[in-house]
Parts: sequence; structure tokens; C-alpha cells
Amino acid sequence: MLIEQTLEPLEDKGVVLLNACNGKQALEIIKAQKPDFVLLDVMMPKMDGFDVCNTVKNILKIEDIYILMLTAKGQELDKQRGKDVGADYYMTKPFDLDDILERTVNILGVET
Repeated sequence: MLIEQTLEPLEDKGVVLLNACNGKQALEIIKAQKPDFVLLDVMMPKMDGFDVCNTVKNILKIEDIYILMLTAKGQELDKQRGKDVGADYYMTKPFDLDDILERTVNILGVET
């Protein structure tokens, strides 16, 4: 919710925020909506973020979606797994909400 609240001001700039309750729903939204940018938590019910990212990038071959993975799993093995499944960036908790906002603005090319 904090991330969503942080990004809400971007809606005034034309950014549409989509939200999923679990990995399976996230994958369905990604397939249907083809967003430019996805913030993806690693630990989600029904399908974890690694599997969602792998499906999007390596199975469906949707390469024009930037995926930023957010997680409490900060070990090198986890970071490498993120890279292996195709994540464009891997950010560990605790993270700075201003950093997420700045990164989102830069990736989407939105002026604030």
C-alpha cells in the first residue's frame, strides 16, 4: 500500500497503476494489459515473483516490460536468481520509497 500511495501522484501524469493480490493475478494482468513497468514482489501467494518474471521474460518473451523485483531476500543467490529469470533490477527491503518513485519516473520517462 505504501508503494501505491507513493506512486499515486503519477496518475496525474497519465500513469495507470494496476494492482494484483497474488502472483497468478499479476501474470494475468501483465498478459492482458502489457504494462511498460512492473514492480514485482518475490514473495507472493499462488505464484512467486521469480516464476512470474520468468514466465513474462523467458516463456512469453515479453521483453519490452521493465521488471523491478522487490524483496526481503537479499542474499547473492537470490539476486542472481532474479537476474537469471530476467529481472531488470532487484531491490531489497528495506527500500527507500523516494528511490522507487525516482526510478519509476526515470523508467517511464514521466516529468514530475
